[in-house]
Amino acid sequence: MHKPLMPKATAVWLIDNTALSFNQIAEFCNLHILEIQAIADGEVGAGIVGFDPINNSQISREELEKCENDHERKLQFLKSNLPEPKSNTKGPKYIPLSKRGDKPNGIAWLIKFHPELKDNQIVKLIGTTKNTILKIRDRSHSNINNINAKNPVLLELCNQEDLSKAIIKAGGDPNMSESQSILSNEIPQL
Repeated sequence: MHKPLMPKATAVWLIDNTALSFNQIAEFCNLHILEIQAIADGEVGAGIVGFDPINNSQISREELEKCENDHERKLQFLKSNLPEPKSNTKGPKYIPLSKRGDKPNGIAWLIKFHPELKDNQIVKLIGTTKNTILKIRDRSHSNINNINAKNPVLLELCNQEDLSKAIIKAGGDPNMSESQSILSNEIPQL
């Protein structure tokens, strides 16, 4: 769904300079109608300078006039030959302190059951460092005696979809991990 540049500033300009209904402005700016009402009443956005969507090639003057005459009509964006902006990818996800101790167990499981995964993929999946992976691989980790290989999905360190994608990318079989998990009794029996 399209969103105008600076939605609140665009809403301020549309309220001040057009006869559009609050519903039309709310739909165009992707804001709640109560927020548009508050902007019109001066409760919100008192210091915001209006942003003209016509001068910035977001809508045409003709489209604006058609919508002013018909309050049921929705404002349509102008077609643009510019590429759509991509949303930023997810950054590193937060792992609570109580689960951080489970990271070595998840790493050990990935190393044991999916040796085809590269260190970079494990770093992205679990949010760890290459140094930790190397220490678990060569069994020089400070807590190696207490590390048990456990599925990182069950430990909630990553989700199954991301794990499957990484395994397929590395050339492995994502279904093998499910059967190996069942064989090693990591999934509780119901």
